[in-house]
Amino acid sequence: MAERRTPSGQGPARRAGGRPTPPRTRNTGPIRVPAARRTPSGSGGAAAKRTEAPRPRALTGRATVLIALVVALALAYTYPVRVYLKQEAEIAEMERAQAVQRGEIAETAKTLEKWNDPEYLRIQARERIFYVRPGETPLLVVDDKDRAARTAAEQTPAAAPDRWYDTLWSSVQAANAEPQD
Repeated sequence: MAERRTPSGQGPARRAGGRPTPPRTRNTGPIRVPAARRTPSGSGGAAAKRTEAPRPRALTGRATVLIALVVALALAYTYPVRVYLKQEAEIAEMERAQAVQRGEIAETAKTLEKWNDPEYLRIQARERIFYVRPGETPLLVVDDKDRAARTAAEQTPAAAPDRWYDTLWSSVQAANAEPQD
């Protein structure tokens, strides 16, 4: 069986009473080159030249492909997302219009219920067409000055607009008139 060594040098060989292995040391200082291997400072040998490390590229090939892929996906999804958002806005608008129509339907249903009530019909007939029941004497005030003034104001407009054919005929006459110098 072969002996196993551990990095600290305290493997089975030491425990078994064998020869201890020398500890390994780690050199963290600068590497020293023996004087025989050194080149003279003035010789300019290739080993003595210091070269610059190549600059790492800003973008690697993989990064460029990944960026191009992300841009392509963004462009591909732009139109469908825009269509989706437009459809969502249209749906919301239709729902608002539908809510308004439901309100109008409810209001019309209430009005219809009123007209189905016989008492409401009688009240409307009395107010609108001066309906009287048999045995009642109708009373209609004719010389009500406020009502007469309102009726006159409703019947006569503030300024009578020109009729279209009067305007047309006046423009024809103006076109045929001789210019005056």
